[in-house]
Amino acid sequence: MATAETMGPFDPGKAAAWIARGRPPAEAAQLAAIWRRYPDLPAGASADARMRRLRERVGAMRPLNDAIARRNAQDREHRNFAFTATRLAAGQGDDRDRAILAGRDIHGFAWMAAVRYADGLQAARSGWPYAPHAVGTERDAYDRGFREGGGDRDDLFDTARRALRVAEPQREPVPALSSRPLPSTWPKPDDARRPAPWSRRLVIFGAAEAGLAARTSNSAVLLPPLLVREGADAAAVLVVVGDALCALDDARAAATCPPPPADLNTLFAGRDFSDILVAAQGEDLAVIDAHALFLPLARHQERLRHTLPLQRAQFALWLERGLCPGETRAAGHIRWGKTIHGLVARLGELTATWSGKDAQGHRIVITVTATGEPARGYVAGDGAALEPVFHVSNRKAVRGAMTHALRRFAGGIRLAPHHSYKREEADMELNSSTPAPIGRVHHRPLAGAGANSLASQARARHATPNGTRT
Repeated sequence: MATAETMGPFDPGKAAAWIARGRPPAEAAQLAAIWRRYPDLPAGASADARMRRLRERVGAMRPLNDAIARRNAQDREHRNFAFTATRLAAGQGDDRDRAILAGRDIHGFAWMAAVRYADGLQAARSGWPYAPHAVGTERDAYDRGFREGGGDRDDLFDTARRALRVAEPQREPVPALSSRPLPSTWPKPDDARRPAPWSRRLVIFGAAEAGLAARTSNSAVLLPPLLVREGADAAAVLVVVGDALCALDDARAAATCPPPPADLNTLFAGRDFSDILVAAQGEDLAVIDAHALFLPLARHQERLRHTLPLQRAQFALWLERGLCPGETRAAGHIRWGKTIHGLVARLGELTATWSGKDAQGHRIVITVTATGEPARGYVAGDGAALEPVFHVSNRKAVRGAMTHALRRFAGGIRLAPHHSYKREEADMELNSSTPAPIGRVHHRPLAGAGANSLASQARARHATPNGTRT
């Protein structure tokens, strides 16, 4: 429909005239500003002055035109990759289309480089001669695909060998079962798994779970609790954007154009992961399944399942299993129970009890289950003494405090007090023909990790050079 800007004469100094002809508002404002700064000279001006004004206007428009060209190139690459992914999803693609997406996802190639990579891969596998027809980065991508396809440029008979191999009768391949389960089949997180350092943990979020897309009925925003967690900045975080996996920083920084896909080989190089969590549902989970072969193997591979409250609870359990540098905590399932006026939790030989609130706050006691006495003499892995009785001020923090204390006590070392005797009594009992019960004279048994080495050190400190104990 004709408007006031399109019906009358075109005025390039007005942004509305450019907007009416399809320009975005930001570009229209810049174009109008340039035309107002360098308008056309009157018809009576000299030809040299008019050409000089034209060159000034063109020079002022060059940065804008370059930015438009870069944006159009990015949009074109995104449309090309999206079209190729759509063909594969509809069952219409071929091996070359899959190679193009592999060049983008695995090696991080742009569109033309990914196409050259697929050309080199197809040429090597089809027995064709080496023919890159490209220069620069595109030729490097072709060479890489040619090498991965089995081509060897240093072999004089490489083309003949590959052509003979292709000409051989192909046997029907036996369908091979994947040795790795798909992420969609991984179990849900629980508290029985072994804790792992944050530097050895990997989490893959869907776009909705990372807050980069609209929420669905079965997805919860889970990224904020991870960002505020102590030590979590050492973990590797990926986000599903479209049909690719992207680094979290790249996905959050890109506001208008799709972020570049993550180079998984570079991201996982030199890192040993013990814990992988997938927090995605629906189409995002299908994208992660498509990248299953490129994910590292880990001791614990889990994904969030079921309803939103259960997903949040499972994610909280997974966060609790993260270890900061120098921290030690025990693994295992904590058994919970209720008393008349409190709460009880058991892990191994220890019991945590909350019986209510006193003047200092909510009182929690860690006891030895067999004796019922407070668990005194425990030391954490960093050497800090652990107090069996402590208080928390918030009722909602009681359960978390009991869990944290139980795992710290169970992962620590129990040191028993040393009893000294007089030299005469010690010599008398050592020279006696009747052996004294173990632990009666010099030490009591130690419990926990490292007990044997600690006991040896204690015996060495109380021995003279000739072997007589003091």
